[in-house]
Amino acid sequence: MEKKKRKVEFTIIKNEPSGVHGSFGIGSINLSNVSPVIIDVEAGEAFVDMGAMHARSSVERGIKFLPNKEEVPNGKPYWIVWVTVGRKEEGPYIHGAAACEMTIDRETRRGYKLLPEHVNNMDRSIKGRFILEHMDKKSKQVLKEFLQNHDAGMWERSDEQLKTQLEG
Repeated sequence: MEKKKRKVEFTIIKNEPSGVHGSFGIGSINLSNVSPVIIDVEAGEAFVDMGAMHARSSVERGIKFLPNKEEVPNGKPYWIVWVTVGRKEEGPYIHGAAACEMTIDRETRRGYKLLPEHVNNMDRSIKGRFILEHMDKKSKQVLKEFLQNHDAGMWERSDEQLKTQLEG
């Protein structure tokens, strides 16, 4: 069976203003610059799946998520990394990135993830924080290579904290 090649896409901040009238929409979070990067730990692959924004990525569809990891003992490990892209005068850069653990057992259609952690880490990424230290070494390397290969200039313009956290 042939492996399907995944298209790499990042959402980049729009240059135009939001066009919001008066105070409508003030205080809402703009997710147009956030992309969910999913890392398949066993396969050593990373890909963007915008369906993850609504818990409907290709790996999440059809899975009932439980908040207790012990209830999914045979779960396959994944990471969802919320990557926020910013823009400097020199060009786009990675403004924030925060990883969340997820395990999925396709056979039983059960999975483990903590929804509050996903929401909070997405918010932290939007605010320019890097929360990647808790990832395993192999997954950090996969993410680092994915980000470098996607756009070397974007990687170079990014904060040293991102690069440091992905070294270990």
